[in-house]
Amino acid sequence: MEEKTASVKDWSTVSVPSGGLFKPVEDARSWSNFDLPAERVKEFWENGYITNVPVLTPDQCDNILTVYQELVKAMEKSNEFPGYELLYEHHSNQSGDPDNVLMHCLGHWRFNQLFHDLVFLPEIAVPSSKLLHPAEDKSVRLWHDQLFAKPPRHGGVVAWHQDYSYWTRTKPMMHLTVHIALDEQTLDNGALHYVPGSHKWRKNGEPLPITDLNFKDMESIQTVLTEEEKALFKPVPSLLKKGEASFHHPLMVHGSYGNRSECPRRACVVNYIADGVVSDSEDPLLQKTNPVPKGEKLNGQFYPLIYDPSWKQAN
Repeated sequence: MEEKTASVKDWSTVSVPSGGLFKPVEDARSWSNFDLPAERVKEFWENGYITNVPVLTPDQCDNILTVYQELVKAMEKSNEFPGYELLYEHHSNQSGDPDNVLMHCLGHWRFNQLFHDLVFLPEIAVPSSKLLHPAEDKSVRLWHDQLFAKPPRHGGVVAWHQDYSYWTRTKPMMHLTVHIALDEQTLDNGALHYVPGSHKWRKNGEPLPITDLNFKDMESIQTVLTEEEKALFKPVPSLLKKGEASFHHPLMVHGSYGNRSECPRRACVVNYIADGVVSDSEDPLLQKTNPVPKGEKLNGQFYPLIYDPSWKQAN
């Protein structure tokens, strides 16, 4: 890991929620308040995703957006804003096209209290426990977080893809993505779209090849699909309201079109893993983190335990 001294507090050294975004759970019985209804769990495993799950209040969204906008402005000006050295990755415009702008970064939970607390949010952590495995609740660890911002009128696309295609340096595949809308997502401003059932397309569980790395070509995925998969390729918009989340399987084909509206489209993403997922690489799994030796499980400072089902029975 790089030895450069951080210019701000490194919140990854704090392995519990701080209370900055929400009041931490103190009563073990309260964890059950965040359970996901059985019908929604069934829906997830049938379709590969669920949408419109309320997770943040309008006030919580607005508090996060205040920090979000400060970060976006800092990124537009330079790469030397406070906390930059803690980010795993950042792109002020990942497409490189000024007419299709997509701000994307990873690791912001490390330098801001609200982003730090968001990854511990019970409203997303407890449901994720039930969605990481079809047969049993799982303890939840952080994999990494992301921010996506599409500015008004010229916001860029996120090409069709499966998340696990980018995560094969870890195994087994017990990963989950939570996408949280900080603005209402519409057909005009680049709402997230899903292809129902696509998580079941390859019977051996192998991800599709990565077909677009420049975030410009929405349809490049068609070059690696079978004729049957092309016939089943029928995207559905999630149409999330402000403060709502969608949860999707690591093999779910998803993407989003550009923002041609007069409103911004900003979202936070939290990616979780089940406790027990291991490294499949000798290299650092995330930039500016310590390597996890191949075969060893992800834990510690950068992959904290977020939720354990046994906490419901704690005294």
